[in-house]
Amino acid sequence: MSTSTSTTTPIEQDYVPVEEWPDVTAMLEGFGEPSLGATDALEGSTFDIRFDNGWTIAHRFDGGTVTWTITEGDGTGMTGTHPYRAVEARPGLYFIEFIKGEGAHASDVSIVLDRNDGRVTVADSSFVDRQGEVRMQTAVLTGRVAGTGEIEPLHRSSALVGKRIYYRYSPSEHYEHIYLNNGTFVWHCIRGAEQGLADVDPATVYELGDGIVMLHWSESVMPVESFLVIDLVAQRSIGRMFCWDGPTLAPVHLPFDSRFTVLNETAYPTD
Repeated sequence: MSTSTSTTTPIEQDYVPVEEWPDVTAMLEGFGEPSLGATDALEGSTFDIRFDNGWTIAHRFDGGTVTWTITEGDGTGMTGTHPYRAVEARPGLYFIEFIKGEGAHASDVSIVLDRNDGRVTVADSSFVDRQGEVRMQTAVLTGRVAGTGEIEPLHRSSALVGKRIYYRYSPSEHYEHIYLNNGTFVWHCIRGAEQGLADVDPATVYELGDGIVMLHWSESVMPVESFLVIDLVAQRSIGRMFCWDGPTLAPVHLPFDSRFTVLNETAYPTD
């Protein structure tokens, strides 16, 4: 298949067999650097976060690094320091990401921290051996900054169901998503290194606030885990992909953001 960034439309494209798909790293250059700048608003802050699995983990942001220390629960005393990136998705709502470990032991940690009410959601993606094949897995935890109230369970959202959304990740990388139901969506590359590729994958959408949701999906063909915050009011998304490079088996972390357009919304007949 062609990996050009031409502007051919879907009507000029055709089905691409899986055996002709490029390695997932083919799209890295096209995505480029995220357009939304990182913020240093968390610098000098420490948050003790209580999680629904019994952990309490202190997070200290200082000098461009985050130091986490488990102070309660399994693994008490474990600690680590890593470079981090934080983006303010909405006033007081931060998307934070960092990488722990190296090689096959690496994991990609994404934190959605709401300083307005203390709610925290974490997605921790890592590698897993599934019947002799390297695949991905993601653990999703919910928590709260200590002293801001009780931990609330995550609530599934149907805000995306029926929508067809056109995402512009960069000038050269454009995708559309079609959200079929609460747990299934279609992605389709309109322009970019994966032009013409499409698949149906499982997805989970959680409510974050009025007009803003969190989307997590696992791709069934490529070893990719994606996690992002979608603001339906501002029509922006912020997120990341985590996967491995087929030829080298090296971990690949791809931060991204997008502008998007809701192309249409399906309303089904009632009869």
